[in-house]
Amino acid sequence: MIRIVFIFYFLISSAYADNREKIIERLKNTSSINFEFEQNISGKIEKGNCVIKYPKKIFCKYKKSNNKILVSNGKSLVVKTKTSYYRYPLEKTALNFILDKKFMIEKIYNFEESMVDNEMINYKIFERENEMNVFFDNKSFDLIGWQIKDIYQNSSITYISYKKIKEEINDDLFSIPLQN
Repeated sequence: MIRIVFIFYFLISSAYADNREKIIERLKNTSSINFEFEQNISGKIEKGNCVIKYPKKIFCKYKKSNNKILVSNGKSLVVKTKTSYYRYPLEKTALNFILDKKFMIEKIYNFEESMVDNEMINYKIFERENEMNVFFDNKSFDLIGWQIKDIYQNSSITYISYKKIKEEINDDLFSIPLQN
């Protein structure tokens, strides 16, 4: 009986280790991601398109939302609409960690993974008072979403769909827009 339990434990541990290595390899080979997203911030659903360029750059254009964009040039994070403009140091946000694939790889090595609905691999990451859940596809090992607290401590869940990986992205896209 003990042998059966040991073998079962070994097989499960081996599968998780294999997933971890495949996710890390996928991240290492990804320089950019262009994707559609759906974001739920405390019950408010928004959709749009984002481009991530590692390290720490993101540009998101929201649909039907007052021309809202979110931009990080690697140092600052700006959320701009027709009527508002907010600028934050990127390092003060949880996105600082999500957009840093070296950080993500290090944490994936060190944190326990869990399977969600046999479709998603989840890593719960704790860093500087930030709790983040990062999700990867169980088949492709691509990043498919995250759950973080935004700058105002609202729960923010981002789901990624239709994506292109490793396309060339012009750095001009990540220029911080001027205030209105």
